[in-house]
Amino acid sequence: MARASGCPFDPPPAFTTFREAGGPQKVTLFNGKPCWLFTSFADVRAVLGDNRFSTMPSTPGFPMLSAARDAVLQEAPTFIRMDPPEHGKLRRMFTKEFMVKRIDAMRPRIQALIESLYDAMETKGSPVEMVNDFALPLTSTVISEFLGVPAEDREFFQEQSRLKVLMDVDPEIPRVASAKLIGYFDGLLKAKERDPHANDDLLSRLVLDQVEPGHLSHDDAVRHADLLVMAGHETTANQIALGTLNFLQNPDQKALLLGNPDLLRGAVDEMLRYNSIVQFNGARIALEDVEVNGHLVRKGEGVFALINAANRDPAAFARPDVFDIERAPDNHLAFSYGVHQCLGQPLARAELQSVFGSLFQRFPTLRLAVPLEALEFKGGHFVYGVETLPLAW
Repeated sequence: MARASGCPFDPPPAFTTFREAGGPQKVTLFNGKPCWLFTSFADVRAVLGDNRFSTMPSTPGFPMLSAARDAVLQEAPTFIRMDPPEHGKLRRMFTKEFMVKRIDAMRPRIQALIESLYDAMETKGSPVEMVNDFALPLTSTVISEFLGVPAEDREFFQEQSRLKVLMDVDPEIPRVASAKLIGYFDGLLKAKERDPHANDDLLSRLVLDQVEPGHLSHDDAVRHADLLVMAGHETTANQIALGTLNFLQNPDQKALLLGNPDLLRGAVDEMLRYNSIVQFNGARIALEDVEVNGHLVRKGEGVFALINAANRDPAAFARPDVFDIERAPDNHLAFSYGVHQCLGQPLARAELQSVFGSLFQRFPTLRLAVPLEALEFKGGHFVYGVETLPLAW
């Protein structure tokens, strides 16, 4: 479903139409199968928080967005595509790595990386391209150092990760990209298994704590390494680029943040709510008959709980289509809800807070180097964003 011309930050207008119609709406997917779309905040949160809806793509009738997404999701699952209790058992193996205390210890290194990228921008001179000169190098370096991925391999996984999340393409493209990533992490994990004490990083600790004792198989460790890299840089990089645009298109909010640094945490939450960059998420299938706020979903029916629509619901947020950093919307659903709430959100918040706590102080005259209409947005990607972001100062 396309976004409206001239409104690149808003969800597709059809989502608003569906929400205003009241209750879920039945649509037909690319493969001819019917599916329920939930778009109100109350309904979306109810679906996401109800474990009677399964996240397992192998369940017969599970809703798929496209043949390309189907090709990727039919692979062996990670914990984000598992139901309790298996989901919880695997997720707990990673929970301590994303505890706020551990992530807070990374903040000085994150800020140092940011400052070095600012220095490179200044050395290169105006204009610069924000996505490839700043956002992707930052997020890929952070997640690489965290996991223990060699620096020389970052361009490879950036490109393969980009291809893996394409939706409106030949299914062979994301399938091949996924296979290349799995092959890469298979080799990386084998190297760490040979000498798990060589480095103190997440994957080495995973080998020591989970693989060697037999709690996690090598193949499962490989798939979860792939998941963490995908989730750990692509989404945050797109959020950095869109967040920069949010402020440039709303100079009053930029001035407000510069004058009130205490608004930073709330500003990041507003950015997350406003952009809600995962375009079609909340795919579920009912394991039994489930009533959602008065609407009956029958066993075996597929649903999408659309977070980007829910985060623009006027029943939950006053003036939802306005970017307002004083809102501090800590109840938004950008990181999902329930047992599948994003495990890596402390790291994403740390990166976003570090960037937007310093970007406009370092470059107070930052501006778009091209008209907004000239930007190409990622309509055909699972994760929304902008392809390139030329900036000047």
